[in-house]
Amino acid sequence: MEFAKVAIRRRINELFNDYERGERPALRRADALFPADSVAWRVNGDIVTMMIGGVSGLLLQMLHPAVLAGVWDHSDFRADMHGRLRRTAKFIAVTTYDHAPSGQAAIDKVRSIHDRLSGTTADGTPYRVSDPALLAWVHVTETTSFLDAWVRYGQPGMSMADQDAYLAEMARIGRALGADPVPTDRASAEALIQSMRPQLKADARTREVAALVMRQKVGGLAEDRAAELIMAAGADLLPDWARRMHGLPPASPITRAGARTMQRTLDWVYTGSPNRRVWPEDVLAWPTGAPR
Repeated sequence: MEFAKVAIRRRINELFNDYERGERPALRRADALFPADSVAWRVNGDIVTMMIGGVSGLLLQMLHPAVLAGVWDHSDFRADMHGRLRRTAKFIAVTTYDHAPSGQAAIDKVRSIHDRLSGTTADGTPYRVSDPALLAWVHVTETTSFLDAWVRYGQPGMSMADQDAYLAEMARIGRALGADPVPTDRASAEALIQSMRPQLKADARTREVAALVMRQKVGGLAEDRAAELIMAAGADLLPDWARRMHGLPPASPITRAGARTMQRTLDWVYTGSPNRRVWPEDVLAWPTGAPR
């Protein structure tokens, strides 16, 4: 059984890390930006719920015309949507768990890229990717989606105090990226989302991006079946109004049951993995010879 767990972890790690370019999974470190007992460590460390939340968050973000235009104009999403999702996952892992300077460097890199990008929406309205209000929309949709996926599939009984604590902790990343305002609890997060709804729309571009997200292929048959389940669960996680805007049907009970089973299975697979160990400050890279 241990051999099987290591083999599955190896395949998953390969999907999320470009080994040919020297990437390795982020180690959980004692000197990370967040402490080991933070709620962010608990929520952000579950592969299945983070992927489901990532899909849901991306579908929400794309409903804002300026955010959609930024992706449309400055991203290779058509050729490499999997790469975009993988880079988002990598950013969350590094800023949550890795050596604090590595986390800060990842934030600085993203911010420097944002500062250089601008354009116009489909109706000619100018935008800047570094606009604090746009970054606030991206941040709130991403963090609440991660949290909603965790509550649905990882910890259904999660207290509201812990949910508020997660958003307060993740606000640190949002502020560092230049977002404003940055919600620090469920109430302020929901208020921000509701305040942005009049600006949202769905059009041909939105549908094209959503279709690319929903039909992702990532590898072999097993991986593609898992991806289909994650995409369906991510769409199902959307608020009803957002799902209607996208024209996406609610998931069946079979989808939710399948996603729950996948979450529990991979949680078992990663039990005993180096990914779950908290490494000391003097370990700066994936230890040579350590199993994946």
